[in-house]
Amino acid sequence: MEPPQKRPPVYLIDASVYVFRAWFSIPDTMTTPAGEPSNAAYGFASFLADLLRRTKPDPVAVAFDESLNSSYRNEIYPQYKANRPPAPEDLRRQFAWCRELCRALGLTEAAHPRWEADDLIGTWAAQARRAGHPVVIVTRDKDLAQLVADGDRLWDYAGDKWLDSAGVEAQYGVRPDQIADYLALMGDKVDNIPGVAGVGPKAAAALLQHFDNLEAIFARLDEVPSLALRGARSLREKLQRDAENARRSRQLSRIPTDLEVAPPAWVRSVAESAQIRAYCARMGFGSGLRQRLIEAGG
Repeated sequence: MEPPQKRPPVYLIDASVYVFRAWFSIPDTMTTPAGEPSNAAYGFASFLADLLRRTKPDPVAVAFDESLNSSYRNEIYPQYKANRPPAPEDLRRQFAWCRELCRALGLTEAAHPRWEADDLIGTWAAQARRAGHPVVIVTRDKDLAQLVADGDRLWDYAGDKWLDSAGVEAQYGVRPDQIADYLALMGDKVDNIPGVAGVGPKAAAALLQHFDNLEAIFARLDEVPSLALRGARSLREKLQRDAENARRSRQLSRIPTDLEVAPPAWVRSVAESAQIRAYCARMGFGSGLRQRLIEAGG
């Protein structure tokens, strides 16, 4: 049996980041032969072709978000992500096309009405480590930094920036295992997570550096005013006032790693070039991208 430390890394892609990036950066004048916008699908396909070329032959799995308002987090906090408008039909259609492309390329892909892409990635990461594989999480989302264990990395693909666990701590001022508490304190406007009003990233990091975790902060609130931190005197009152929000926000920010979902394939499959050709023809993709996808899937 191959020693676990020699097994290849598993690349786990937070797909929505790259679909949305293409949707906003490529004009919707790009269409299929049937006249339907294909800009997001085209941009995602180009991203995927390049990533698969760079990561060959290591296994890749792709997680998608299925809904903005059906996550279990909406049961905890109905306003979760309520600040985001529903995806237009043209974009929803293209998400389905992106998932179809992943299957044509022989990649594990998944979405779930109750679990978000982050949750699928969290569980896949735990499954990969148990199988002896290190993990590379492909995303620009700081939430997923909480999943970076020893030997893992976070890859901001667009910026080609890599963070290991030490890099996460250097960038955010907290360890990966403290990221959920960090977000619980400062909140997250993107996901409409409230946090503690008036607590920003510097204060959140300073609190966790001193107390280590959220519950220790609330157990030792009397120590807060004496911290060498600007605004420390008023910080205790802010924490007392929003303690319930902070604990709820931690529930929203924490990514589970033990869902009952199938693990991704630990070996990359070879794609069928005929399926790729048919897909590209239906999408109206040119010969250049078609060939890149065929080569990436080979």
